[in-house]
Amino acid sequence: MKTMSNLFKSNIREYGMLIALIVIMIFFYFMTDGILMKPINITNLVLQNSYVIIMALGMLLIIVSGWIDLSVGSVAAFVGAIAGVMIVKWDWNWMLVMGICLVAGGLIGAWQGYWVAYLKIPAFIVTLAGMLVFRGLTFVIVRGEAIGPFPVGFRNISGGYIPDFFNNEGFHITTMVVGVLVAILLIIGDIRTRRNQERYGFEVTPFAFFVAKQVLLTLAVMGFCYLMASYKGIPNLLVIMFPLVAIYAFLTNQTVIGRRIYALGGNEKAARLSGVNTQQLLFLTFVNMGVLAALAGMVVASRLNSSTPNAGEGFELDVIAACFIGGASASGGIGTVIGAVVGAFFVGVMNNGMSLLGVGIDWQQAIKGFVLLAAVLFDLYNKNKSS
Repeated sequence: MKTMSNLFKSNIREYGMLIALIVIMIFFYFMTDGILMKPINITNLVLQNSYVIIMALGMLLIIVSGWIDLSVGSVAAFVGAIAGVMIVKWDWNWMLVMGICLVAGGLIGAWQGYWVAYLKIPAFIVTLAGMLVFRGLTFVIVRGEAIGPFPVGFRNISGGYIPDFFNNEGFHITTMVVGVLVAILLIIGDIRTRRNQERYGFEVTPFAFFVAKQVLLTLAVMGFCYLMASYKGIPNLLVIMFPLVAIYAFLTNQTVIGRRIYALGGNEKAARLSGVNTQQLLFLTFVNMGVLAALAGMVVASRLNSSTPNAGEGFELDVIAACFIGGASASGGIGTVIGAVVGAFFVGVMNNGMSLLGVGIDWQQAIKGFVLLAAVLFDLYNKNKSS
């Protein structure tokens, strides 16, 4: 059985970031006189950071592989511009356009991944070029103007909410029911994981800590759902994001390809000698990133109700920062999906809290830069301490 100190030390990346998120939320809660935790602001926080969470899932795999992608903001803007032209100007069905745009994002990822994986050009150079190319093409497509508005169905991707099947006014009961189901599923999943660890002789957390974790997790889920139920309920975007997070968490923790991605970032030569097709694996991580960037681009276009030439500017910083702040290592091989999500919310709470306090965009960028640097320094400190 692990002692509490050993437990924290072995999970310092995850627990440390979670504690930091709680601390910063408490700080901004008091600094904004409670505005941060109002139901409408919590809902807006989820909607405003949806694109960061979606792209952080793909960026995490690339960073774990030992590389980076600087083009995600420009790719998101480019795909959003394509969607705007097809839906608004050509009057194509928006669901068909979404499928086409996801394929386009995958092709963009494949184009960049080919240069990195097979031609051995550093990802920094390839994606920097991609950032410039797709930003320029975005301006070419929209011709410096905003394209919109979009049809109701497309707008509801980021502006709609699931209906309340109980037809209750003032409080969304369906949201609370969903919260109960999610909490039960999370508890069952943790119990199964614990039993498997015990069965194969792995160390497990103390039972008291395990129970406390489930209680706190349930309270957090139900509290979050209560706040959303007090407003309009669960946004449609959350219905998209939650399965994505679950799928990528399963992919990285429970599948062969997930373990191979970590092996690729940990030691590419050893992974290749072990029979892993490292070139193909790296190529696929960029394809995956392109698809998720395309999805994020359509989410942004839906939220803005238009395709704009400046959409996606600065997205690279928030997405990369979310991964590093969430515990991913700058040298590859380390990082978790949950950590990236927590990091995304950390960045989102910082942006939202500073905006509520009236902090200028200049200082916001500076503060986020210092936080990112601190996260990387923390990673180096842990490596030096363990070596």
